[in-house]
Amino acid sequence: MIRTLMALALAGAVVGGQAQAQTAPPKAKPAAAKPAAKGPAGAYRAPRGPDGKHPDLNGVWQVMNTANWNIEPHPASAALQMRPGPVVPVPAKEVLALGAVGSVPAGLGVVEGGAIPYKPEALKQRDANKADWIHKDPEIKCYLPGVPRANYMSLPFQIFQSESATLIAYEYAGAVRNLLFKDPGPAPVDSWMGQSVAHWEGDTMVVVVTGMLDSSWLDRAGNFHSSDMQVVERWTPTGPGVMRYEAEITDPATFTRPWKMSMNLYKHVGEDARLEQFKCVEFVEELMYGHLRKNPLP
Repeated sequence: MIRTLMALALAGAVVGGQAQAQTAPPKAKPAAAKPAAKGPAGAYRAPRGPDGKHPDLNGVWQVMNTANWNIEPHPASAALQMRPGPVVPVPAKEVLALGAVGSVPAGLGVVEGGAIPYKPEALKQRDANKADWIHKDPEIKCYLPGVPRANYMSLPFQIFQSESATLIAYEYAGAVRNLLFKDPGPAPVDSWMGQSVAHWEGDTMVVVVTGMLDSSWLDRAGNFHSSDMQVVERWTPTGPGVMRYEAEITDPATFTRPWKMSMNLYKHVGEDARLEQFKCVEFVEELMYGHLRKNPLP
């Protein structure tokens, strides 16, 4: 008897539900959420900086790529410097003891088109640099990295932007750049970090860098330039905490044509978003001057 009553009640509920579904008016669809405010052509519009006109670039920024190992596409390898082995190349004697710590992670590269357009003689020099990386890379001796390399090393950098001045401080070796928004003319002398003259093109900060020494490299793979190099940087916020960095390289003494590299920069957030000290000069004193000891170390 109880089962019969339960069956009748269930049947009535089903029939009633069907009738209600046939007679009730359709429910209105919820209104679509409004997209976030964007600038012209749907571009991201970053918060305004201290002057109220241009994007706020303040903060600690860092890449997430392997460009400092090699800005061109490259596979993983056992070491930056190799030597012939009985079957395949093996790590050079100077780096053999580093094991996996001295290996090179693979990378897709940041050069547009993949390959740097070297002149034939310059390409030979690049290959010679790579073959003797342990003695030639200025990073090993803690020399300042130059531009654009400073922006894609493994350590972060911080942009300080006010109404009247913009400064970039790098954790590596304490390097700094003062961006000049009034062109003072040609740099009086060449230097490791060069002279940076900046202006705004919409929401993109454009920086023209000249007057750099020919001693800096572009990465650990021996890619290099001459003192004639000009770098045109473009810094463009593309989303919350993300900035697109582009650098156009012009150096007729080394390359057959101008070429570009591009990558994303990511902003550090949280209470630990700050630079630490990494003034590595003292770390290489023994390497550079140990041979001058009255009693050299064994």
